[in-house]
Amino acid sequence: MSERDEKPTTNLRKDSGPKIGGQKDGGQGNRGQENRGQEETPTTRLRRELPEEVPSEFADASEEPEQEEAPAEPEAPVLTGRQRLLMGLWPPRVTRAQLIVALLLFGLGFGLAVQVASNSDSDSALRGARQADLVRILDELDDRTQRLEEEKQGLEDQRTELENSSDQAEEARKQTVEKERQLGILAGTVAAQGPGITLTINDTKGAVEADMLLDAIQELRAAGAEAIQVNGVRVVAGTYLTDSGKGISVDGNKITQPYRFKVIGKPQDLEPALNIPGGVVQTLEKEQATVIVERADKIIVDALRAVKRPDYARSSSQ
Repeated sequence: MSERDEKPTTNLRKDSGPKIGGQKDGGQGNRGQENRGQEETPTTRLRRELPEEVPSEFADASEEPEQEEAPAEPEAPVLTGRQRLLMGLWPPRVTRAQLIVALLLFGLGFGLAVQVASNSDSDSALRGARQADLVRILDELDDRTQRLEEEKQGLEDQRTELENSSDQAEEARKQTVEKERQLGILAGTVAAQGPGITLTINDTKGAVEADMLLDAIQELRAAGAEAIQVNGVRVVAGTYLTDSGKGISVDGNKITQPYRFKVIGKPQDLEPALNIPGGVVQTLEKEQATVIVERADKIIVDALRAVKRPDYARSSSQ
């Protein structure tokens, strides 16, 4: 063979040594590369290069209905004592018996309130009275008590005279005549005279009503008036007053202002009875009426009433 032909062979042999070792190493390298090729597939390489996957919202949304649990029942709120009391009282559960009892209690309370109010009104005048007025009222009460005691003593004396008199018939007749005269004065069938007062009421505005004059008559009777005459009309036990247009009627007889009262009795008792705080005079003056009270040693009451026989009442001595 020629030298040119042998040189490549020599070169190949020279290079064969290293190549053998290289082949061994290359074989191992190839196996490593194959292993790395198997480990690092394109998908693996792409996953390694990309960030971690973010869970899809749709996937979560699709999984949530499966993971959701049934809603828990809300816990009852804790009530305070006042709230429980209000819940027990409202709405009210009223039975018929409870309603009847409530109405009865309401009526009782209303009656007590009216009674207390009336007592307060009657006592309010005395609470605001001056000391002099209170002393005068007490003196008037003492005089009334003394007058009743004197009347009682007189009746007892009459009984004693009848029991001790020798001529009981004559004594009885005298007492009967005297009693008839007294009853005639009270009944208005006989005239009367004696000390007393005159009461004049001028009502220019027409504000005085019948009930105000009736209050004056009642006050005078309570103070011991024995005979009363109003504008020519005798006042007796059955007298009534009514409003009549611009005037007032007494027992059906119309009278007009000024109203003039003639009263027989003890002046020291009659005048203070009209002037007590909250009494007749103050009430009339509130209505802008003029009231004049005058004492007199002699008052003549000459208006008479016809004797009327009772329809049903009869004397028990017959």
